[in-house]
Amino acid sequence: MSQPGDDVPLAERLRPERLEDFVGQRHLTGPGKPLQLAIARDELHSMVFWGPPGVGKTTLARILASSTDRRFFPLSAVAAGKGDVRAIITELQGRSSAPPGLFDDGGQQEPSRSPILFLDEIHRFNKAQQDYLLPYVEDGTIILIGATTENPSFEVIPALLSRCQVFVLEALGESELVKILTRGAAALGAALEDEARDFLAAYANGDARRALNLLEVAARLHQATTVTATHLRDALQSAHLRYDKQGEEHYNTISAYIKSMRASDVDAALYYLARMVQAGEDPLFIARRMVIFASEDIGMAQPTALVVANEVFRACETIGYPECQINLAHGTAYMAQAPKSRASCDAFFAALEDVQRTGNLEVPLKLRNAPTGLMKSLGYGEDDGSESRLPARLAGRRYYSPPESDGKRS
Repeated sequence: MSQPGDDVPLAERLRPERLEDFVGQRHLTGPGKPLQLAIARDELHSMVFWGPPGVGKTTLARILASSTDRRFFPLSAVAAGKGDVRAIITELQGRSSAPPGLFDDGGQQEPSRSPILFLDEIHRFNKAQQDYLLPYVEDGTIILIGATTENPSFEVIPALLSRCQVFVLEALGESELVKILTRGAAALGAALEDEARDFLAAYANGDARRALNLLEVAARLHQATTVTATHLRDALQSAHLRYDKQGEEHYNTISAYIKSMRASDVDAALYYLARMVQAGEDPLFIARRMVIFASEDIGMAQPTALVVANEVFRACETIGYPECQINLAHGTAYMAQAPKSRASCDAFFAALEDVQRTGNLEVPLKLRNAPTGLMKSLGYGEDDGSESRLPARLAGRRYYSPPESDGKRS
């Protein structure tokens, strides 16, 4: 079975070019929603797309560029560096000062319109590389669209993040995946059995690219005009789907690693660590997860866990492979055996929910700064003896319970 464009991966062939054809993320792309309005009003600004793999981050960036007639410069932070960004900036600056007619866009892009620099996996750019982007984002030389699977609060420098709006993308639902898979089967000239469709939707775990890759491998492997669940299971054994640091096994394995530590299963945690190390996983990626785990899952039950995790991260930074695998093993065993408490983490997010719900409530006078006599006379900085220091509307609200009442999680 051969189809036009077979050399191009199915997921790429199916990439929609218009927002109307995009599947999923209706909270961003639906009528009256942020990205739909940005296109309709032709008002783009720098932004970061944060979400799991295979949910449309790259596709949305391309649609924003094409729908507003802007040049599109795609880079992957895995392979690109500051030099690649500098080459783009140099071209753009030379273009802006060039005589009329020197560049021919066929009338498709206006020279004065800021082009889009799309930086996939922006979290892989270090601080110096991100710093380099700042002045060009600030002066409008480029509109930056970053894509990341990592929390941008931790991975993008504050100065750059403050100049970007963060949009959170969600894993695709089953009905959305079915719609995409139906398109994929049609593009392959194949039918898709109901059981196979359900298998793919479950296997995808919200990742359309993952489902389409397996569908394509199965159809090609069996030269199938009707793809069955048996074809899909056979394809899963194929060498096409081995561990890939940017693929699904990357996320499956780190998930298994974290959940094993969370369950205090030292042996399982070390096993999944060994799989990642053997596959050449970035040790800083593993260590970064360990630092997050130390506060999120261990927290106040054993505060020294954060110290250990940070030292493991530092060791991985300064030593590298192969020796730092020993540091990772040390930290993994420590984290898995430590008592667990989400008390501080859960308390913070409960407080954050109140902040988002109630806005900037008045800070009690007794807690305010009182640098002048007038402010002191008005009661600023004067303790009134009441127990609560929360805003009046939240007086008595409890967020935090000590680890003793939270209990050890195992």
